[in-house]
This record gives sequence, structure tokens and C-alpha cells, in this order.
Amino acid sequence: MNNIVKKCQNCKQEFVLEINDLSFYEKMKVSLPTFCPLCRSIRRMSWRNERVLFKRICNSSGKEIISMFPSSDNLIVYDRDIWWKGDFDLLTYGKNYNFSTTFFVQFKELFSIVPLPSLLNENVKDSSYCNCVHNTKNGYLLFASMETENVFYSTRVIGAKDSMDLFGGFNQDMCYENVMCDKSQRLFFSERSIECIESYFLTDCKNLSNCIACVNLINKSYCIWNVQYTKEEYKKILSDLHLNTNSGLSNLKNKFIDFKIKSPKRFANIIRCDSVTGDNINNSKNCKSCFDAYKDLEDCSFCTHTIKLKDSYDGYGVGDNADHMYEVIDSGVNASNFISDICVHECHNIFYSYNCHNSSNLFGCIGLRSKQYCIFNKQYSKEEYEELIPRIIEQMNNFPYVDNKGRIYKYGEFFPTELSPFSYNETIAQEYYPLTKQQTLAFGYKWKEKEEKNYNIDIYSKDIEDDINKVSENIINKVIECIHKDCGHQCTKAFKIILEEYQFYKRMNLPIPRLCPNCRHHERLLKRNPLKLWHRKCMNNGCSNEFETSYSPDRPEIVYCEKCYQREIY
Repeated sequence: MNNIVKKCQNCKQEFVLEINDLSFYEKMKVSLPTFCPLCRSIRRMSWRNERVLFKRICNSSGKEIISMFPSSDNLIVYDRDIWWKGDFDLLTYGKNYNFSTTFFVQFKELFSIVPLPSLLNENVKDSSYCNCVHNTKNGYLLFASMETENVFYSTRVIGAKDSMDLFGGFNQDMCYENVMCDKSQRLFFSERSIECIESYFLTDCKNLSNCIACVNLINKSYCIWNVQYTKEEYKKILSDLHLNTNSGLSNLKNKFIDFKIKSPKRFANIIRCDSVTGDNINNSKNCKSCFDAYKDLEDCSFCTHTIKLKDSYDGYGVGDNADHMYEVIDSGVNASNFISDICVHECHNIFYSYNCHNSSNLFGCIGLRSKQYCIFNKQYSKEEYEELIPRIIEQMNNFPYVDNKGRIYKYGEFFPTELSPFSYNETIAQEYYPLTKQQTLAFGYKWKEKEEKNYNIDIYSKDIEDDINKVSENIINKVIECIHKDCGHQCTKAFKIILEEYQFYKRMNLPIPRLCPNCRHHERLLKRNPLKLWHRKCMNNGCSNEFETSYSPDRPEIVYCEKCYQREIY
């Protein structure tokens, strides 16, 4: 078996299917992909709206609810608590498979009549303004996270408590404005740092305490700008920095940006792994182009934001004791053998299904729980199901769906972006792979025009007290101007400070932010590297090592191979 070179239907660029790839597709019994890995990732993400929330009327209770689906669509949406009570039988919406039309046309028709939960949350308490969260208590504007308590304005975190404004990472306590940090307490404004406490502005550090503005340090205390100080000297400098003020914090932030760019970067954050490419991966082996893998991946490719996953390709938010997954998003948890699924958990042998749980042997189903042998939400016997599935797969291959740009979707291809209930710029695809309106429409995707909102500003950003100690409770729930006003990154132009947030700033001695939550999220997003790899050489003089890295060649960072990086920091 030899490598195969193919041309992507979407971007028209060539991509290579290697021997291991071909073996996986054969094992999963799917046609070879016709989209390149990057375009497959975009296609999956275009079905996931995490952060854009709307007010709409519940189709069950008639009451106003918070939903990820806009009120302008024609979907049937129930409050997620009503949906999970399950006082209705979704099998009543079942349809016979129609061999005279394509699978995806029929799925879209079913999607428009089956009740959908307003939010994709499980086991949540006091967390109305959250989406795609699991085991969450008292969250606010928290997204794609699990095992959290009292966490606000954060995305893709696991195991956080009493923290705000985080992106990625796990087990953070009383932390603020961190990106991909782990096992830390009272850590602020830091990136890719582990087991650190009582520190500010760290990058690529481990086991630090009481440190400020440090890069590539390990096992240190009382360091500033990578310089060792006594405890007394450290406390004096910390006091002089005035990090309780917006001006002091901004001054240190700008200096740190210049400082960290001069320090070498590890080509990838790959820890305790064997035969792995990608970035931010721990305790894994035999993986290709994987990102943000928290631990225990084996024989996986093109998977992102994942944990405990084996023998799988092309997933986002996938895993937690799962195996044999292909082209899935937000799926897993004690699961196996999925193809093209969205938000499916604790299931086995599920194909082209949406938001199904505790089930097995489903094809093209929506919202089913504790069911088996169903197609388009219609119940079949085991024998009927097993006789019908091969016929449907054959029909999908012989009579494929063709989208508005002529792209062909046979069995194995994920759901077409044009059928997504969301516009491209409402989804995480826009976060990781941003497009302009013109580019979006040129690809045949939907674009949502921004709804103009007129706010009566109570407090302009220039009028916010510089020192948090001078800010009174009067600021709570007032309409505050975002200093960006309208930057194009879903800026809300104005925002409010809620009570718990105010108490957090006071407790941590941190100034009131001047940006709205969406703008703060975008600034954190810019601190993480793209989900893409480039082939590069080590930049250390005299070293000829080569590697795959998420640092593109046109970036200013100094990028070292693992050997040279380790020599530099130890």
C-alpha cells in the first residue's frame, strides 16, 4: 500500500493520505476523504456555535429562554431543562428512509421538526449563560468546559474553580487571564505554565511561586524578569509595580510582550509523548497533527481539544474513554465506533446523528436517548436495521449530496457546512479559521450580519477608577463602554460587571477590565498558536534538527528543537 495524493474539493490544494491513514479508513469502512485535513476541520467546526447566545421563545413552555439557536430560524427549540426531563417521545418524529432523495436532504428535514435543547449542557447548576459545558456549578459565560465551579468568561477549561477569563488548561484555582495553563493557583496573565502559584505574566514556566514576568523558568521563587531576588526585594518591587491599577498592569503587560519575544520557544509543547506531532499534547503516543490533547491519546490524527482517545481521526471536543471515532465533534464519554456525529455521548455504533445519548446502533438520528436500532428516529428490529444500513450506505455513495458549490458528499464525509443551523461567523470555525464576509460567501457558507444595539452608556472606559481599591459597588450592573467599541471580533461595544466578578477583582486586587468579554476572549485566542503545522529547522546556531511546529516561518519567535530548548532552560 502506497501513499495517495489527492486534491481537496474545497480549497483545491493537494494533500497526502499516508499508509496509516489508508488503513484507518479501511478499518472504518468509509470512502477516502475528498477534503484536506484543514478543510475537514473547518467543516466540523461550522456546526458548533459555542459562544453566540440568543434570547428566544421556548416552543414547549412559551417562556423566554437563552439559546444557541437564533429566534429567526425555523427550528423547534425547548428549554434545555424541559428537554432533559424527556416528557415526550422523539420516536414519534421518525421517518422512513426515502431512497429517491439524498441522505443529507432528509436529515435536514428531520432536523427542522425534532425538538432540540436550547443549550448543549449536561449536569449544570446555576449556569444559564453557558454552553457546551458538563458538570458545572455557578458558571457565567462559560463555554466548552467541564468540572468547574464559580468560573466566568472562560473557554475550553477542565477542572477550574473560582477563576475568570481563562482559555484552555486544567485544574486552575483563583486564576485570571491565563492561556493553556495547568495545575496552578493565583496565577495571572500567563501562558503555557504549569504548577505555578502567586505569580503574574509567566510564559512556558513550571513550578514557580511568587514570580513576575518570567519566561522558561523552572523551580524558582521570587524572580522578576528571570532575575533572582530576595523575598523582601521581591515584595518591594511588586508593590512598586502597582498591579492593582490598570495603568500599572498595562505598563507591565507591554514590557513583557517585548521581553518574551527575545526568549527561545520550544517547537511544540509535547510532554511525555512518543511519536507525536502537533501542539499542547500530554501523555500520548502515535498521534499526528493533534492539538490541545490533555492526556492519553493513542493512534489518533487531526484531533483537537481531546482527552482519553484511541484509534480516531478528525475530531474536536472528542474523547473521555472513547475509541474508533471519525469526523465527530463534541462527542465521546465511554463511547466507540462513531462516524460523523455531533454531541453524541455514552453510545456505540452511531452514524450521522445529533445529540444522542446512552444508545447504540443509530443512523441519522436526532435527540434519542436509551434507544437502539433506529434510522431517522424510526425504530427497527435488529435484523431490519442490519439489512437496511448497507443499502443506505450504497445509496449515499451512488446518489451523493451535491452542495451549492458542486462539492460532493458521499458516505464518510461530514455534514455539509451549508446545512449547518449556524452562520459561519457564529461558529468556532470563525475563531480558528477567520474569514471575511466576502470569503465566507465565496465558499458558499452563510454569514450573519451584526445586529446593531444601542446602549445608554453609564460609565465610559476613561472614567473607570484606575485603582481597584477606589472602585465601589456602584459599578455593578452598570453599562460600561468597551474601549474597542467595535473591533470586528463580536465586540459588544458595552458590558456589565456582575456582583461575583466585582468581588473577584477585589479579592485578587486586580483592576476593572476595559474590554468586553468577547474582546478579552479574542485577545486570549491570539496568544495560542494556530491548529496547523509547518516544517522548520531549529534556529539555534549550529543545530540542524528539523521538526513540525505551529510557529509559522514568518513569525518573530526564536524556535528551538527539544534538545536545544532543554539545554537553554536547564
